[in-house]
Amino acid sequence: MTSFIADYEEFTPQQEALLDRYVTNTRGSIFALRNLPEVIKGALFSRYSRSALGLRSLLLKEFIQNADETGFQTIVQEAPQAEAQLIAIKKAQNFYDRILDGYGDDSIGELGGAHLAIENISMLAAKGIEDSRIGGSPLEKSTRYIYFDQKVKGEYLFYREPVLMTSAYRDLYLNTCNMLFDTYSSLIPPLTEYMERNFPKGEEVSKSAYSAAIRAKVLDCVRGLLPASTLTNMGMFANGRFFEYLLHKLHVSPLVELQDIGKRSYEELSKVIPSFVRRADMSHRHCQAWMNFAESTRDNLAALANQHSPQVLFEKSPGVRLVASDPDAKYKVAAALLYPYCSRGFTELLEYVRRVPEEEFAKILDGAVFSRQNRRHKSPRATENAVMTFEIVADFGAYRDLQRHRVGTQERQLLTCDLGYVEPFEIEACGLANKYREALDKAKEAFDHIAKELPEEAQYIVPMAYNIRWYFTSNLRALQWMCELRSIPQGHAAYRAVAQQMARLAVENEPSFERFFSFVDYSSHDIGRLEQEERAAKKKAVGIV
Repeated sequence: MTSFIADYEEFTPQQEALLDRYVTNTRGSIFALRNLPEVIKGALFSRYSRSALGLRSLLLKEFIQNADETGFQTIVQEAPQAEAQLIAIKKAQNFYDRILDGYGDDSIGELGGAHLAIENISMLAAKGIEDSRIGGSPLEKSTRYIYFDQKVKGEYLFYREPVLMTSAYRDLYLNTCNMLFDTYSSLIPPLTEYMERNFPKGEEVSKSAYSAAIRAKVLDCVRGLLPASTLTNMGMFANGRFFEYLLHKLHVSPLVELQDIGKRSYEELSKVIPSFVRRADMSHRHCQAWMNFAESTRDNLAALANQHSPQVLFEKSPGVRLVASDPDAKYKVAAALLYPYCSRGFTELLEYVRRVPEEEFAKILDGAVFSRQNRRHKSPRATENAVMTFEIVADFGAYRDLQRHRVGTQERQLLTCDLGYVEPFEIEACGLANKYREALDKAKEAFDHIAKELPEEAQYIVPMAYNIRWYFTSNLRALQWMCELRSIPQGHAAYRAVAQQMARLAVENEPSFERFFSFVDYSSHDIGRLEQEERAAKKKAVGIV
């Protein structure tokens, strides 16, 4: 159906020809932008919010026809030389900065974005980057599909932390990391043989699907030996606001690696979205003020923690604890479910649902779930009114996966070897337990030695099998999504156990919420990825991508 105002903007044939390269249509009321750099798109939308003109008219009048100030033709030419385009953007910087500053607040930074590749960084640094949440979409190299025992020029791929490499711990650090990689590599062949022997390929299963599932199972078992220094690659798309805040955080990190990533990321982002990250320049007054604030806050809180935490009991039992919840959560959810469909106030609805008979109250909650057919059917936003906080002690590998759920509020403590480690039962079943444990015990000895003087840098030597403590605050809607997703059969056993335990605790705390976790898989699976790999193999065989 065409809107009755679809043609309220009229363009000449010449104007349409100009616009056609930059918009998906020149007549309809709904269209997308194309072939425009982020700085132009961001400035265009910024100006758009305070103009009576349509977006296409603005593009023509203030950008295309104002090329002397905007540098438009040079920036968007079909085959621009990178250097010429960069010069043009810098030349027009005042124009774009004025638009972005003058027509909105920090949210304007969300109108432009960039794809950033961050390669050959440690897994520890990757977690520091992914700790920034809303506005960024990171993907990291997987430990279950790729072997990490490759060598380049005869050396394993782990981060040579500069403070450690210039300290008395240099040899201890290098030898321990090499020992962990050696053990990781040596366990792969016998584990693969064990898996193939105990989980033979069925006649109906394709060879490619079976091999992929076995590989994933083997690598899931040995990944605990990889130290946090292991090099990985990340790809990220994010908006300018996210990148500015991320760069601020990286600049003040206690870790030299993250500081270096911050500097180099700023340099590269300045080439593609300069107006969006200009305040992350370390010489900019906003960046200076933020760094002073962040460093002062960190120092103050660290001093207070050192003063008070010794008086608190040290608990290191692995598992999940529900440490905080709202006793009124179910009433808030029920009131919020009714709210959009009536004309009553929230306070009055909240008082009403408290008095509703139990059978009728159950019908209100059931109204949100009875039509759900799979986990991708998300519950109404009303379920965000129930908030719970969990404390989790699980291995660093599980944390790496669960931390990516960015809607939740998560904060972790430093990596240590003080909370024990996880040993997959397959390791002992195929007679490799002594070798596995010996490697992890040696890593702990090295960590304990280094951490006395350099606790931040000592994190790089901690293997992924060692437990880490963190808290996770989530609303019911986000928790439902996470627990149902992370309990699927093809998931890693470590985070499946955490997701299952979180769902159980939520239901034990509030039984009426059980209906919201109907697609949590509480079962165990010996070779969980086989079914998914077989589906992928069948699609590939018939040309379905």
